[in-house]
Amino acid sequence: MFISISFSSAQTVGGKKDPVGKWKFEAPYAPEGYTSGSISIGFSENKYSAIMELAGAGIKFAGENVKIKNDSISFFLNIEDESVLINLKLESSTKMTGRGVYSEGVIPITLTRSEAVTED
Repeated sequence: MFISISFSSAQTVGGKKDPVGKWKFEAPYAPEGYTSGSISIGFSENKYSAIMELAGAGIKFAGENVKIKNDSISFFLNIEDESVLINLKLESSTKMTGRGVYSEGVIPITLTRSEAVTED
């Protein structure tokens, strides 16, 4: 599966930050192979999408049930038959923090903006 989360430059629209764009994530306490990569958040046809790609592996996971409310983002990933809930908070235009929750516990996640979305 392919998960892509893209964020545009964190502009505020109506007082809200825009999470759309590509973010680099670090999760140092995650199982080996899942500690870093990127998350892309997109917006198309009035719907948000999320895609997570693992660093160096070229493996992508599509986010399901993507919800964005105020500065919070949540979605589910299906990784190796395990449902993982991702909860993130947009701290600034270049940083998000959050956690991944799965059957083995909770893993802290830090994201930094890596690219702005470009308009075609």
